[in-house]
Amino acid sequence: MFKKLTKFIVNEMDPGEELVPVESIAHNEHFRPLCLLIKKRKPKRIFHPDPYYQHSRFTLQDVLLPGKDTKMTEPILEVSSQFTLTQTSADQADGDVNISVDHASVGLQGAASLSNVFSIKLQKKSMSLQSLEELRRERNVNMDHSFIQQLRRTDTDLYVVTETLEASEEAEYKECSKTGGGFMARLYAALFAKVTRENNQGIVIPKGCTLAFRTTQLHIRDGAWYLGHIPMEVMVIRSLQALSGKQIVEKEVEYSCRIFSELSPDLLLTILNAIKAVMRDKNLLQELSQKMEEVAEQNGGYELKTDSPDLQALFSTLQHSPRDRLLQLAEGITYVLDALHELLEDQLLLLLESLERKIVSQQLKLVSTLLECGVDKGNESFHVDAELLSFPHEEEQMLTIALVELSGVQLQEDESAVPRDQPFEAVAALFVALYTLNLLSGSK
Repeated sequence: MFKKLTKFIVNEMDPGEELVPVESIAHNEHFRPLCLLIKKRKPKRIFHPDPYYQHSRFTLQDVLLPGKDTKMTEPILEVSSQFTLTQTSADQADGDVNISVDHASVGLQGAASLSNVFSIKLQKKSMSLQSLEELRRERNVNMDHSFIQQLRRTDTDLYVVTETLEASEEAEYKECSKTGGGFMARLYAALFAKVTRENNQGIVIPKGCTLAFRTTQLHIRDGAWYLGHIPMEVMVIRSLQALSGKQIVEKEVEYSCRIFSELSPDLLLTILNAIKAVMRDKNLLQELSQKMEEVAEQNGGYELKTDSPDLQALFSTLQHSPRDRLLQLAEGITYVLDALHELLEDQLLLLLESLERKIVSQQLKLVSTLLECGVDKGNESFHVDAELLSFPHEEEQMLTIALVELSGVQLQEDESAVPRDQPFEAVAALFVALYTLNLLSGSK
């Protein structure tokens, strides 16, 4: 829920798309001004256009030597005026979004399928470039610091947080979804009864919580450090996406998963079993993601170990693969895991049930149609071919509708589809998950 909320806030408050949303409230304190971040060496995804950053738990001050006069020079933190963001929407009625900055106000249409009540006061904090430059001249990097030595061994890119968007007051976000007739989201794999039910969720955003951030690359040479600039890769991806969303998604997934078409059925099954295991267990998902990223970062001689029986067969196979093949497999598996990470836990359960029922292939055709019809072009409804929602059993139809609606596209009884909350990235992630599960399972 926090990840969904911060993405919404960034979309409304930062149309230039330079701020990166924080994805976990538990780690928000590690993305404050002057925090040091590691940028993961993997390309951005069409379903995740923001850079992949990993917090280091260190700040810039932690790795700097004292100045010549031994005083600890502190950079100046500049605080902007406050913003207020309010969202209200009612079930079965159009809601609205209002952004007020000082005395100006802008109104936007909101989603209709959820009941949301949310208001938060925000403020931007940024580091004074002049004070950062003074700090750079005054204090060098401690090259003996354990974190800096680790970066030198792995040749990892380092970034420093220079601007944040944070909550200036405590706020609470509440979301209520009401399901009826099986056509609204929030169905689980084990529940397909056509009943009316409600789901209420909420999260408290504490005062000072970091919601989004901007970084600048940090270059270190012989103790001296320099600030770089951020490439506008997000703008490039988003502009391509606006031109032809479906084609970009298809090209990306075909390229990223190209190695799978060369594998034997036995190896495909081994990978599929590992993927199914991590879909049931977040800890396994995190472990496999980390191991695959470490494979790509090592020059050779990397040993894959795990205590999980569910991953052991895959690790054993990968360990005995030639280096070139191992890197390709790690790249493909990482891409799949990144897509799964974008999905909700309910969707992962529904996908597992879909695999068991052997309906992934038809679901893939449906989601492909949603991309083709332009879920990236606004909230206008469009028609969906009834055959795509025709399944041998009614519960399979209900399952599929729930799966799609959790990605932000509401399917109506009149065979129309209504996108809500700019769902392109969520639908793209679902497409990638279905594509790879279909490929790995050998479905036709």
